[in-house]
Order: sequence, then structure tokens, then C-alpha cells
Amino acid sequence: MLKTRIITAVVLVIGFLALLFLASPMVWALSTLALTLVAVWEWSNLIKLNKTQMLLNVSLALTIGLAFIITANMQLTPEYDVLMFELLFGLLALAAVFWILVAPFLLVKRRQINNKLLMTALGLLLLLATWLALVGLHGVSPWVLLAVLATVWLADSAAYFAGKRFGRNKLAPEISPGKTWEGVAGAFVGVTIYGLVLCYYFHLSVWLIVGLWLIVVLSIMGDLFESLLKRQAAVKDSSQLLPGHGGVLDRIDGLIPTLALTMLYFYIPTFMNFVLPNATLHG
Repeated sequence: MLKTRIITAVVLVIGFLALLFLASPMVWALSTLALTLVAVWEWSNLIKLNKTQMLLNVSLALTIGLAFIITANMQLTPEYDVLMFELLFGLLALAAVFWILVAPFLLVKRRQINNKLLMTALGLLLLLATWLALVGLHGVSPWVLLAVLATVWLADSAAYFAGKRFGRNKLAPEISPGKTWEGVAGAFVGVTIYGLVLCYYFHLSVWLIVGLWLIVVLSIMGDLFESLLKRQAAVKDSSQLLPGHGGVLDRIDGLIPTLALTMLYFYIPTFMNFVLPNATLHG
């Protein structure tokens, strides 16, 4: 099992890095959209949609994604550009509101949302926001995107090994029995060392480490929320697509909140400097 897990991880990392640094923006957008559609399918399965409903949900996600890609590559009026930017900002902001205000309440109370329509809409919101963040951060810089991804991956690995070695106190036993507070501490220690290395070699402010800590918190929240969905669905993994790793959702659960909020951080200055003055001017 461990051998299969390692082989799958190596193949995934090599393929992802090649795509990250060698693919054109269009190929990157389409490839990550395909990955997102798989995640939408797995989410649909977790919330117990039937096959027809799952196909409709994936088709809707595909339509929305292609619409964004097509309009982003068209020469349109400045007013339309502002509208598109506002839509993107709004989608990311809604995802941020969920992760900051709603998700903590659901996790603490272990609340189950039984409304399939609401859960379908929530899945589309969160997963499409994740996809837009993947595309947007890639546009900012593949290295910036990799730095964020590496933070989540490092936190996850450090938490696993620290929890395995020192784990005694359960973090959320009724949601994810394997996670411990010692694992969380390990994640913070690992990411802090990572942040110090980045600050030293790239002459960055040590305040970067605070931002990395926030990413750790968000990644843990995303992990726990997907665990809550799987627990309610009575399954161990979101699918068996990736040998030794489960499904796509199992691999990106910690990235769903972190990418959306990181992209929102980059969008806010542009929103303040570009969209608001234009809205005031045309108002």
C-alpha cells in the first residue's frame, strides 16, 4: 500500500510540475478545469445525487468554466471587463465568507446539511472558486502558486509524521479520528521553518510566516470539512481514482479554502484601484 501510494505521488508531482511550468495559460485553464470536474463528480457522489443529477451538475460546472475561459480570451468593452472582474471577485468573496463564517460553525456543531440543492450549489461555489484561484494564481506567477501549494503539502506531511510519532490528543474525534493536536503543532513547526527559509533566501518580511500560519489553519479546516462530508456519506475516500490516495477531493481538500482566500488577497488591491473607481465613474 505504501509503495503504491509513493509511486502515485511521484507520478502526480512530476505531471503537475510539468503542467505548472510548461503549459500555456489556455492548457493550464482547461487541464485544471478537467480536474475540477472530477472533484465536482466526487462531491455530487458524496451528497448522494443520482447519476442523472451528477451528470447535470458536472455539465453545469463545465458550462460555467468554459464561459469564463471564452470570455477571458475575447476583446470586450471595458464595462464588460469590469463586470467579469466583479463576478470573479464576488465568487471568491462568497467562498471566503463560507470558510471564515459558516464552515467553523458547521465543524464545531458537526451540523449536517441535508438539502441536496443547497449542497450542490455549495460544491459548485467552492470548487469553481478553487479552479479560478488556480488559474488566477498561475497568471500571477507559477512560483507563487507553487509556494502556496507547497505550504499546504508540507503542513499535511508534517502533521502526518508528528501525529504518527507524538499524537495523543484527538483534534476532532467525531469527524476525523486520525487527526491530533500534536499533528497540528507539527504542521505549524514545519511551515514556520519553511517560512524562515523563504524569508532568508528571498529577503522577505517575517510577516510572511503569519500568512503561512493562516494557510495552515485554512488547510486543516478544508481537510476536516471534507472528512465531515465523507463521514456523513459513510465512505473512507471520495473515490478510488488515485491508487493509494483516494479521489481528487481527498488530495485537494486542504487547497479548497487556501487557494480561494489567497487569490482574494491578490484581487482586493486590483478591485479597490480598478473596479470601484470605474463603478463610481459610470454611476
